[in-house]
Amino acid sequence: MSGVFVTGPTGTVGSAVVAELLERGERVLAGVRDPAGAPDLPPAAERRAFRFGDPPERLAQALAGSDRLFLMRPPAIADVRTFLFPVIEVAASQGIRQVVFLSLQGVQANRATPHHAVEARLRERDAPYTFLRPNFFMQNLSGPPAGPIRERDEIVVPAGRARTAFIDARDIGRVAAAVLTEPGHLRRAYTLSGEESLGYEAVARTMTAELGRRITYTRPSEREYLDLLAREGWPQDYLDVQRMIYRVVRLNVSALPNHSVRRLTGHPATSLAQFVRDHSDVWT
Repeated sequence: MSGVFVTGPTGTVGSAVVAELLERGERVLAGVRDPAGAPDLPPAAERRAFRFGDPPERLAQALAGSDRLFLMRPPAIADVRTFLFPVIEVAASQGIRQVVFLSLQGVQANRATPHHAVEARLRERDAPYTFLRPNFFMQNLSGPPAGPIRERDEIVVPAGRARTAFIDARDIGRVAAAVLTEPGHLRRAYTLSGEESLGYEAVARTMTAELGRRITYTRPSEREYLDLLAREGWPQDYLDVQRMIYRVVRLNVSALPNHSVRRLTGHPATSLAQFVRDHSDVWT
């Protein structure tokens, strides 16, 4: 029996992938640490015991019965050779006919990222890959920045005057489900952006209109932002990630919109206004 094995099924993107695959009537095998837990998973998803770093025989047991794999790198894992490469090997040995890897926008020009190494390994193995390279998530506005927005009506991120073509993680889930269930996507790479290129002043105006109160963008320096996160108790590795993310944003690498979501799913990418409406409780 065929099915899609989904890594990270309870995360921001993975949960969207699970939901969209189930909507299409697909059998979903969800790789979780504790099959008896994961209360947020839909009941229709089959829970499988899975950890990156498991020995090959356990990985093989987890993937048994699947013919496709949605693979993503947990943020805490930098050593992909130790933790992700074995999953790729087991998938190959079991005849997995497609590996959809959640990569990173611009990864082809950034050899230092773990995502670049995973893409390279899949190519070396001549795996039946599909690479999804998403832009900056809209959900980043509902993460750590949500507190200042909720408490002080301020967007506090060091993005300068840069613009970003934000993408909703739900759209990534729709794209993943499409490429996993429709033909023509093997050995292809898709950069996924929203259809709007917005500066953070425009983000503040959109949130003002949708939330019904004035939201402002404070445009802090990188140092001010990192100091704020440190005072809030975020660990150093998280601060390092945030430093990297917003340095990339300030280079306008994430500024270009496209119509990949529309082309691959038949529906336009979610607008920021719609995203704010759908998640207004986060900032209230």
